[in-house]
Amino acid sequence: MTGSEASPSFRLAYVPGVTPAKWVRIWNERLPDVPLTLLPVSAREASDVLRDGEADAGLVRLPVDRSVFSAIPLYTETTVVVVPKDHLISAVDEVSVGDLADEVVFHPLDDVLGWEEVPGEPAFERPATTEDAVELVAAGVGLLVVPQSLARLYHRRDLTYRTVVDAPQSGVVLSWPEDATTDLVEDFIGIVRGRTVNSTRGRAAPEAQPKKDKKPDAVAARQKPTSRQSTGRGRQGGASGTKGARRGKPRRRS
Repeated sequence: MTGSEASPSFRLAYVPGVTPAKWVRIWNERLPDVPLTLLPVSAREASDVLRDGEADAGLVRLPVDRSVFSAIPLYTETTVVVVPKDHLISAVDEVSVGDLADEVVFHPLDDVLGWEEVPGEPAFERPATTEDAVELVAAGVGLLVVPQSLARLYHRRDLTYRTVVDAPQSGVVLSWPEDATTDLVEDFIGIVRGRTVNSTRGRAAPEAQPKKDKKPDAVAARQKPTSRQSTGRGRQGGASGTKGARRGKPRRRS
């Protein structure tokens, strides 16, 4: 590498609710000489960040444009409704979308669930962000349906959440521009897929060629006794036996 070339680095974008810590830790253990920079982005701007080359890959939410991006599914989140702690819904473990029909349900502009039809009664206006909507729930003017990780991210002591069993769910994927699948991207793919440190990033490793060595045959030949050696050992054994017999019967002195 010449002095004019930049040192390798890896930029990873991630959206709210996604926690990349475990993968970053493994990266730092395996590639300590390649810095990994985390870039927090909103769900709405994630695609533009990747398309413009501001990040090498991203932990983002579906959907992604598969004509531009490659994507590896990581997990699908449980969907929950965020309510005040003294709300009737807090008395049950789970609800259905139909149970929200008479409630004001906020639909923030950065919603990630992709509703075909938003449940409940519409609010007077749409909050700009999920975080803003959580504040409105705390004020007691409506409810909010989100992936569980976002309910945890914006958690407040005066709020709780319950599972919505039949609501849309949010899938999280590792995504990157299809025409920019670099070796470092392959390294990160290996980490999120749980490959070991000795993996070859999915590329076929060359098969080890067996060494041509005649020593084993030579050793085997040495170890296999010839008929003469067998006879010799037999004589030695017989002689030993005779000596032993002679020692066992001392001569009488005349």
